[in-house]
Amino acid sequence: MGILNKLLGNASEVSAEKLSEKYRRLLIDTEQIELGFTLFRDVFMFTNRRLIIIDVQGLTGSKIEYKSLPYKSISRFSLETSGTFDLDAELKIWISSENIPSVSKKFNKSIDVYEVQKYLASKVM
Repeated sequence: MGILNKLLGNASEVSAEKLSEKYRRLLIDTEQIELGFTLFRDVFMFTNRRLIIIDVQGLTGSKIEYKSLPYKSISRFSLETSGTFDLDAELKIWISSENIPSVSKKFNKSIDVYEVQKYLASKVM
């Protein structure tokens, strides 16, 4: 089911240690990765200071966009839980006064989306 979730664009959790090892060059001295998820080739991680989204582009994956969103710039977010027929949950994040979500990520049922929402709320509020 893991490969199917990845193909459908559903996030699965990755350990903070593994992400820290791979992406330590993105972090400032006092920054630590606290939560991390992978979607096929893309990664998004929550640090103690910001949300970092890594978008691997193209067929070869040689072009990569690193998007940094400080928690203070997040104006609101929503969580849509999974249902009987809709097997994935979705987290949407709005930046400043934008009308459409800047970030939209889907999670499979193995992720406790309430904990992700609780974590984000503790950083934003």
